[in-house]
Amino acid sequence: MRTDILGVGFDDLTLDEAARAGAALVERGGFHYAVTPNPEFLLEARTNAAFRQTLLDADLVLADGIGVIYSAKILGRPLKGKVTGIDFAQRLLRWMAAQGKRLFLLGAKPGVAELAAAHLKDAYPGLIVCGTRDGYFTQDAPVVEDIRACAADVCFVCLGAPKQELWMAKNGPETGCSLMVGLGGALDVFAGVVERAPEAYQKLGLEWLHRLIKEPRRFGRMAKLPLVLLYALGARRKGGGGR
Repeated sequence: MRTDILGVGFDDLTLDEAARAGAALVERGGFHYAVTPNPEFLLEARTNAAFRQTLLDADLVLADGIGVIYSAKILGRPLKGKVTGIDFAQRLLRWMAAQGKRLFLLGAKPGVAELAAAHLKDAYPGLIVCGTRDGYFTQDAPVVEDIRACAADVCFVCLGAPKQELWMAKNGPETGCSLMVGLGGALDVFAGVVERAPEAYQKLGLEWLHRLIKEPRRFGRMAKLPLVLLYALGARRKGGGGR
């Protein structure tokens, strides 16, 4: 039973539980995909029906963002905690390295995925990165064929939302992957191109502030995020949790 937060159902899991769930999806066979909605996702899903349905259809929906956690509390449906996409990916990578699973990296600017692959193989000895592809492509079919040819078990899809979620749902079954995970800008972090917020910021739920300090141009975009809390307050007054 998922927890409905403003029309999107979340799996109420700790980080460890999420990692075990992800591993189980890989082992189960067939195709599955995981999404990591943050407040921006919730805002987009209010007006983008196709995106909202893609989130609802995901096999694993993780709360990536302190705004989601606060919204859940406002609605009286508290979640166990925030599970960021990067933290989830790191736990999954540890398991993959131990199990000899194969990883494909898709997204980011040319050269970033290759650099991320090198860093990840150093960080997780035994990890098999079977292929990479940047996010600058115009046709899906060659990318799908690349992933299939590499016999990837897992693919990190880093194309940005909502493109990555729609891409996974549409193309994932043809890739032969067991699990795709939408991870936004994670490849830039794994490659060392973008610095992740210090641990103190992470613990306080202030990763957004660190990113804003580093990228002031994002102010206009981030200024919209408190709207999620206002929508949650409105839904609580109405006695519901939907859109």
